Amino acid sequence: MSTRPLTEQPNPLWGEDWPQVRELWPLESTVVHLNHGAFGAVPTVVLQEQQSWRARMESNPVRFFLRELSQALGQARAEVARFFATDSDSIAFVRNATTAVSTVLATRRLQPGDEILLTDHAYGAVLIAARRWAALSGARVVIAPVPLQGGDDEVSEAVLGCVNGRTKLAIIDQVSSPTARRMPLVSLVPALQERGVLVMVDGAHAAGMLAVEPDRLGTDFWTGNLHKWCCAPRGTAVLHVAAPHRASVRPLVASWAEPDGFPEAFSVVGSDDLTAWLAAPRALRLLDQLDLARLRRHNVELAVLGQHTVAEALGLERSALPRDPAVSMQLVPLPAGLATDPAAAAALQARIGEQAAVEVGVTTWNGQGFVRLSAQAYNAPSDYERLAAHLPSLL
Repeated sequence: MSTRPLTEQPNPLWGEDWPQVRELWPLESTVVHLNHGAFGAVPTVVLQEQQSWRARMESNPVRFFLRELSQALGQARAEVARFFATDSDSIAFVRNATTAVSTVLATRRLQPGDEILLTDHAYGAVLIAARRWAALSGARVVIAPVPLQGGDDEVSEAVLGCVNGRTKLAIIDQVSSPTARRMPLVSLVPALQERGVLVMVDGAHAAGMLAVEPDRLGTDFWTGNLHKWCCAPRGTAVLHVAAPHRASVRPLVASWAEPDGFPEAFSVVGSDDLTAWLAAPRALRLLDQLDLARLRRHNVELAVLGQHTVAEALGLERSALPRDPAVSMQLVPLPAGLATDPAAAAALQARIGEQAAVEVGVTTWNGQGFVRLSAQAYNAPSDYERLAAHLPSLL
């Protein structure tokens, strides 16, 4: 398979090697897969790497768990840390970003009247977690309304306008799940910290999609899923913790490595199959082989092309489309009255999947429904054309 740089290809969206690249994923060929942002998709070579670790585990479980696993996890964590331009002492493996959020919330000593700040673009499970931990301590959750297409200054003003002396923690998306909106973290993170607010960034979609360096962002806490745009096996995410907070951060489950502190305590939470974590470096190596900068450009440009294709089929003007030119998910607004709540969005998503054989995200935000289009290396322009051909009649 050729992996020449994108600039050497005759077309920036689909070079002559791209059909071979798509074949790296074992996806059902009769279905169009446009919802990578939901659960990701694992390439065959990464699945094989995970299976090889499972085979080793099962061949001698005692040797694997007692004499091999700790060193193997340390090596995997070190390679993942290099991907994020940080050191291995600053990150821990966790199952997913949702777990990381609850982990951080559990370590904050909130008092009655304290506030946790989120935006109205926050992932639903994160909001649920914030409400649970706030209720346990008598704190409250504050939601900052952020305009879908507002500029960076407008976003910062909306978030900072909700900060007061009781605000203890802000959880801000790097790329929001329901709205595919990138938040202005470079300015927002220090502005919040200057006001005495700890900042946790939910980078569930950002890892792999963007060039993320948590140390440069300066966050107190950052989490990202590796099973989405990094294409690692599911159940693989990282929690990055700034040095001042590591002594207080422990996994939700206390076990044998508790005295070792962060990050080692996260690797021993009872007997478990951690082969997904061990296979994560293989996924990062594959991205490197594909030329990650090229892949990111491919995905963004293809997502925008797909957005225009589907919007045209619905009679929408391009000027009315929400668009972030740096992310590989793009929104197409649905007609008024469709997918106005999560249940209706899920029903429409299922109908598209079953009747058109197109798996695509359907989200809802503030009563407005959207089709959320993802783009990954296995996608091509024809995938979005197929959705565009079927969607009007399904609506």
